Amino acid sequence: MNEKQWSLLLDVINGKTIDPLPVGFIIDSPWLPGWAGISILDYFSSEKMWLDANMKAIKTFPDAMFLPGFWSEYGMCTEPSAFGSKCSWKPDEFPFALPVIKSTSEIDSITKPDPSSDGMLPFVISRLKHSQKQIEKEGHAIRFAVARGPLNIASFLMGTTELLMGTQLEPDKIKSLLDIITDFLVDWIKLQAQVFPTIDGIFLLDDIVGFVGEQDFLKFARPYLQKVYNCLDVSVRFFHNDAPGLVCAPHLADIGINLFNFSSNHDIVQMRRLVGDKVTLLGNIPPRDVLAAGTPDDVRAAAKKMLEGLEDRTHLIASCGGGVPQNVSTENINAFIEAIQK
Repeated sequence: MNEKQWSLLLDVINGKTIDPLPVGFIIDSPWLPGWAGISILDYFSSEKMWLDANMKAIKTFPDAMFLPGFWSEYGMCTEPSAFGSKCSWKPDEFPFALPVIKSTSEIDSITKPDPSSDGMLPFVISRLKHSQKQIEKEGHAIRFAVARGPLNIASFLMGTTELLMGTQLEPDKIKSLLDIITDFLVDWIKLQAQVFPTIDGIFLLDDIVGFVGEQDFLKFARPYLQKVYNCLDVSVRFFHNDAPGLVCAPHLADIGINLFNFSSNHDIVQMRRLVGDKVTLLGNIPPRDVLAAGTPDDVRAAAKKMLEGLEDRTHLIASCGGGVPQNVSTENINAFIEAIQK
């Protein structure tokens, strides 16, 4: 994000009225490689192709802010790899991290990784270091420390079904695992901020939060998210959960979150009522069924419908309900930006 965009983001979070509404999108490996005409594997393995794809996006869509901006990641393998997950890589498929915990009895053998040396994490830092001068030459900066959330990482280490069953059958074991993951995440977030002093935001992604009820959210999500978000004094505390978000929404402000990207299954009026007036919303037309599969006219109609009934348009960034998915065209993104600006 450049300085103008960052200032705009802070203004929105601070409740200033912005006209026209700002537009922002989460972009990473699901969308960028195909849109830029390269394979997913090349996007991950070539620093130049990764940087060129991100540069192409910011130059093609100057009226949109891209979050977190120049996201150095290896898909879902990024953090699980530090715990020893075997990562499967195919030329044009998303990489996948395989479980390392076959039963809850093995949780006791899990130790906290060192983010400076373990898994793919040193490659994340190195890629950004190598690209930093070019990023800054274009007027942009590295603004966010980024990570998957505690439950998300635990689901890859154990398997989602096994994790959720464990919360009911052996809750103390799961809490022990989440303690280790959370302490690791604090180290990982702090390392990113130490290496890149321009960081003034934390971005966590955790869809597993949407799979639990309120009581389990309070036990297995809230305290761990709160610890990570409060490990740095930053201006932006950004959370992504495009699974069901009604359970977590009323608790976000108390956790410290001030920017929330949520599912297109919840309308903005409903979500505004639940999160209160301290959380900025990023959303939320359907990403797959409209932004990717629809026509430009479909996108314009969805953008209009998204804002219906919303009297207060502060604390809002127009987007889709999740990250930008595969096969979203330049024309559809332009149609959305134009619809919001009008």
